[in-house]
Amino acid sequence: MKTSRLFWLLTLSALLIWIATDLLTPQKLNIRQFEPVRVASIETSIWRSYQSGSSFQLYRRVAGGLRAQLDLSFWRSYGLAFAASRAATQIREAKSPAELETALPLLVDFYTGLQNLTTETFDPQKVARAELTIWKLRQQKKTGDELARALAAWASALYNLPPDRFSDFGTLRAQAIRQYDEATKQPGPFVKEAAWERMEQQLDWAWQGLNRVVR
Repeated sequence: MKTSRLFWLLTLSALLIWIATDLLTPQKLNIRQFEPVRVASIETSIWRSYQSGSSFQLYRRVAGGLRAQLDLSFWRSYGLAFAASRAATQIREAKSPAELETALPLLVDFYTGLQNLTTETFDPQKVARAELTIWKLRQQKKTGDELARALAAWASALYNLPPDRFSDFGTLRAQAIRQYDEATKQPGPFVKEAAWERMEQQLDWAWQGLNRVVR
């Protein structure tokens, strides 16, 4: 019994040391350096989780995406993903613009956490508000030029560059969002694999456009 208790005590101590080391070790990320094809794949997997309705799966996918693309440490990725996935869940369940507003503090928390970890300087409140505007337009079924401009404004707020430089990114990503909305309206419980592949290709083109501007 004593041996078993000692084993679990040592295991818990090792886990706590790992978590503390992971969270306390300084880490600075460069969000201008990314692989478009990888980001497109990650975003598609997150969209799949969002569409499935599984909040836990969405949380895991967001955390995994942060580790894969930004090289974020294990526990930091889950800490940052918590706010992002909770915001996404609230957004998914929102029925009105007023209900969407309840996700704003969580989006601010996410971008504040990202700001603290990145070499980029941006206003978390401004970026969070820009993202919420995107979701409001989606809720209102405005997925044309207005959405493209909102996506460009989000990138502009994140990278501190003029929004017109992100017009191609906004247009291409808006097209991917329209593809998602159309695919999820089709009969049946699942989106066809071919539709996911088209979305991923469209997202790849969008992120390539962003990459050309910020690198």
